[in-house]
Amino acid sequence: MVKALVAFEVGVPPEVVEVTLPELGAGDVRVRIEAAGVCHSDLSMVNGTITPKFPVVLGHEAAGVVIEVGQAVDDVEVGGRVVLNWAAPCRSCWFCLHAEPWLCRVVEGAVSKPGGVLEDGTPVHVALGTGAFAEEAIVPRSGVVPLPAVVGFDVGAVMGCAVLTGMGAVRNTADVRSGESVVVLGVGGIGLSAIAGARLAGASRIIAVDVNESKEAFARDLGATDFLLFEEKLPKAVRALTDGRGADHAFECVGKPATIRAAWGSVRRGGQCTVVGVGRVTDEVTFNAMEIYHFARTLTSSVFGSCDAERDIPIIAAHAASGSVDLSRLISDRTHLQGVVEAFARMESGQGVRTLVTPQG
Repeated sequence: MVKALVAFEVGVPPEVVEVTLPELGAGDVRVRIEAAGVCHSDLSMVNGTITPKFPVVLGHEAAGVVIEVGQAVDDVEVGGRVVLNWAAPCRSCWFCLHAEPWLCRVVEGAVSKPGGVLEDGTPVHVALGTGAFAEEAIVPRSGVVPLPAVVGFDVGAVMGCAVLTGMGAVRNTADVRSGESVVVLGVGGIGLSAIAGARLAGASRIIAVDVNESKEAFARDLGATDFLLFEEKLPKAVRALTDGRGADHAFECVGKPATIRAAWGSVRRGGQCTVVGVGRVTDEVTFNAMEIYHFARTLTSSVFGSCDAERDIPIIAAHAASGSVDLSRLISDRTHLQGVVEAFARMESGQGVRTLVTPQG
């Protein structure tokens, strides 16, 4: 049995309990979790924005050490350092075969899946097929990517979701070019990763936006040139910083109608607005027909940063190893499994950025 953080229903604080993981399948890998990041998606499963099957072991952004492999796994070794890939692709569906593994049919809608039993025999599920807020996790072979020895487990953990999603949105989805201007709404782990990605891409102006002024220091550390507090007239403030045109790119990392509209309005004619944040199914955003025609903007979403973890993690790890980006700056707090509930409270109040969990501690 392993200790794990389990949510039993919406609105009820999760608890640390013992879970018996399922037997290792032929194509599976067992990982001892060394570090896990607290992502907003974890909170969304507790507050009802995302609806997993309960009870569910939370957590999906993690890194650790392989301690066992299935008999059909011949390219991963026990003792190997890995980043968990919660969006483990099947590599055989239409999307995977057309180089879009982030849209894999197996991953689509897989908010949770069966993952063992509680001490009393009750079946338990694991969040996003991972369940990383635990001492150990069992994932498919495609759910792990090697982590170079020069990159710590803490940085490896945040690479698994926040960094891939934010940097990927900039690099893969929007293809930001050197000299372009960027505005990022929402300075959490994903937003900061987008800022870091924009700096690496050579963006000339990087405008960070948040409701909490304490986020300015984090944003500037990762590459923001300007910081604005969110307000109704945000598009006007962004135009004032971009020669009256608006930004070439906007990245909405919140998932709220108001911030999506503000991101759209902050983009120049012919620019691109990329929605990265995950909103509720009941939230609606409206546009009139004339503005769609007149502004000639592109509105798109970025799922998991349009990333293939096996392709993108080595690229990001190389940047981290060379010092061209300091991803440790994403980590504002550290805790253990029992401290995740408090981390959720900090997240809801807009305090800090990423809390790192050490399940073994």
